[in-house]
Amino acid sequence: MYNQKMWDLVKNEGDVANWEVIMKIVATVSLLHLCLYATAAVSGSTETVVTAAPDDIALLPCYTAGNVTPSLTTWMKNGRKVISGPSAAAAAGLPSSSPAAQRLTVLHDGSLNIQRVRPGDEGSYLCNSSLPDNNTFQARVLLQVASGPENVVISVGPAAPLSNGTLVTFRGSTVTFNCSGSSYPSQQLTLAFRGASSSNDSLDSTSRSWLDFRIADIQPSAQGVYSCMAQNTVSHQAVNKSTQLLVYYVPDRHPECMWVRVQDSSHVLFNCTWFGAYPTPTLRWGEDEGDRGVRQKGRIYAAEVTDSLSVTLNRSQLYDGQTVRCMAQHRALATGKEKSCSFTLKPPFPEGEPLTTALEATSVTLTCTEAKSIPPANTMWRKGLQQDNIVPGSKYVLSQEGPVLKLTILNISKDDEGVYFCRSENPLAVRELEVYLTVRTSSAYTGAIIGVFIAVLIVGSAVIIAKTIYSSRHRICLGGGFGQMEEDRGDMLSLVESDDEQIFQDAVPRLPPLTNGRHTTLVQIHRIPSSDHEEAETADTSPQQQEDTVQTEEPADLVTF
Repeated sequence: MYNQKMWDLVKNEGDVANWEVIMKIVATVSLLHLCLYATAAVSGSTETVVTAAPDDIALLPCYTAGNVTPSLTTWMKNGRKVISGPSAAAAAGLPSSSPAAQRLTVLHDGSLNIQRVRPGDEGSYLCNSSLPDNNTFQARVLLQVASGPENVVISVGPAAPLSNGTLVTFRGSTVTFNCSGSSYPSQQLTLAFRGASSSNDSLDSTSRSWLDFRIADIQPSAQGVYSCMAQNTVSHQAVNKSTQLLVYYVPDRHPECMWVRVQDSSHVLFNCTWFGAYPTPTLRWGEDEGDRGVRQKGRIYAAEVTDSLSVTLNRSQLYDGQTVRCMAQHRALATGKEKSCSFTLKPPFPEGEPLTTALEATSVTLTCTEAKSIPPANTMWRKGLQQDNIVPGSKYVLSQEGPVLKLTILNISKDDEGVYFCRSENPLAVRELEVYLTVRTSSAYTGAIIGVFIAVLIVGSAVIIAKTIYSSRHRICLGGGFGQMEEDRGDMLSLVESDDEQIFQDAVPRLPPLTNGRHTTLVQIHRIPSSDHEEAETADTSPQQQEDTVQTEEPADLVTF
């Protein structure tokens, strides 16, 4: 009809110019028709991404513009024909029982159904469908075969699990973290940390199937949640596994033990503190039994999960030499490495002078020392058998220098004479030092002065007599006594050299006195034969030999007395 109208126009006009115009219009209309046909042929050509895991079913869509069923659909992969439908077996020339015919199927709408997807099926697919109105439709589908991440695991060691699954390690340890997983075709592993001072820090990452990370000398700041995240680089699917790690630690020092005085002096409050441990330790007050400590059969007074534990004991529970111990228990302490502090209890023992004498109208200081008691005793001075309290004032002055407690009594009178008690008390016992004060008047010292004078006189006389006797000792020894010390007489000397004790005497002539007033005595010494044989030899001796003997006699010795 359109062509007929154009012919009528040409025939009516009959003009060549008009004919040229008509030919241009026809060419333009033809070009527009061709463009419209080409547009209709490729309308709806899009690219769809389909991801499937191995052994899954993948459905690749083709014509989705309406409800029209394509008459023929051809699928191509990477430029090569894969299948055309609707019958996959007929198009490929394969029997229906072949594995390929069972896996690939073109559905009635032109979609490609792939059974049991396997690695190698991934790629870019092109669908070309012929529609009943002689139009064609093309679609592109990108098939991705991806699996995982699977078997994502994070492990930490050395670490001990708690009942809730939380892991525990100890300060100073070297801890290793392992993150692993599997993905197809590839993956990205990341180890992250989230703690008190950080939100989500990435510690390390890799594209391999496992990742190792190590922390040497781990500190409490490394306590937190550690995550192992595996992400498939194709499907972008991610799996995250996390675990919480606690870092236990204890202070290097031992617990601190102390005692506190209470209102009742027969009771004592023991306090034990051990700060700086995580988690809170268990403190235990108990009594030691030898080297077994509190852990064995020793009595337990108190035990609690705390960093400060107090216990109050009375006198009936305490005794001399008892060891009271506070023991700290913690998982960070190895067996046999428990930390503790202890006291070995001792009763008081006041020491001082039991007797003191003072002169009336003077001052005196009574001293008492108590430094052995544990816990320290409360020491005070008391007066009289009734042990009245001493109130400091113008009469009494109380002072203390370390363990020394002093009582100074001013302007002493006879009323101050008597017994004083230094009373020391700690939770174990009460001990007293009794001091008796004697007050003397000034007249009482007159007899003492006379007695001292007489004693000095006697001692002086004895010294003079002794000196006199010592200076005349030679006269007393050689004379006959004290009466003949000044008499002039001849001295006699008796010498004995024989076993027969033959004694001879000879007069000793006195020499003239010397200028110093002493006498000089000549002493002649003769040899006495000791046997008859010697006498015979003496008798046989010739006169000439005797003369020689007399001539060879040594000169007489002078002995001065």
